[in-house]
Amino acid sequence: MRSTRQRKKSGSKIRCGFSLVELMVVIVIIGMLASVVTFSVRSYLIRSKQNVAKLEISKMSQALETFYSNYDRYPTNEEGLAILAAPSDDFPDGLLSFIPEDPWGHGYEYVSPGRTQAFDIVSYGADHREGGSGADKDLRSDEIMQR
Repeated sequence: MRSTRQRKKSGSKIRCGFSLVELMVVIVIIGMLASVVTFSVRSYLIRSKQNVAKLEISKMSQALETFYSNYDRYPTNEEGLAILAAPSDDFPDGLLSFIPEDPWGHGYEYVSPGRTQAFDIVSYGADHREGGSGADKDLRSDEIMQR
């Protein structure tokens, strides 16, 4: 009988490493898993941006109501939302510390009078155009405040 050492030396070559085909299969599998994770995470990202926009619209709506209770009017379209951050005698720091941009990097639109209320604050979504669905969905203060 041969010893174990002798069998290893006289047998076929010892394999060290992976073949190109094996590496390609692993890379394809990793790529498929990454695309599935990216697709599922994207919906959470869209929903979180919409929630941030709703929160900011709600906050600005409350500031507009405070403005109304103090001045017995809503800002004009020319004054816009900027007046909420401007210092005044009644509010030396302004009603808001700053006017935020929507999560997609665009300014919120202020319209007075609004469709169904005294004013509308609108974010036109990712495409910044009226209408749309998904990430492009418009978010309006009158729809948010009804909930």
